[in-house]
Amino acid sequence: MTWTVEWDDRARRELRRLDHQAQREILRFFRERIMTDADPRRFGRPLRHELHGLWRYRVGPYRMACRIEDDRVVVVVLAVGHRSTIYR
Repeated sequence: MTWTVEWDDRARRELRRLDHQAQREILRFFRERIMTDADPRRFGRPLRHELHGLWRYRVGPYRMACRIEDDRVVVVVLAVGHRSTIYR
């Protein structure tokens, strides 16, 4: 089963603000790991407290907050940012 990745408008804007190398690494992570694996939860961690129900993925110093929709087989990227500011 292959997963698809959808980008929220906010996440797309945040990704464009990053340098080109970081953009390539993040896009490669989703293309090579998330989209080709049977379980996207294997590469991330569940978020807690007020972000309960979302998952985070780590690529270097950057984090992506995502929602996993099993019924549609989709990972929706909601936010992208540096680890020091992503959860604010």
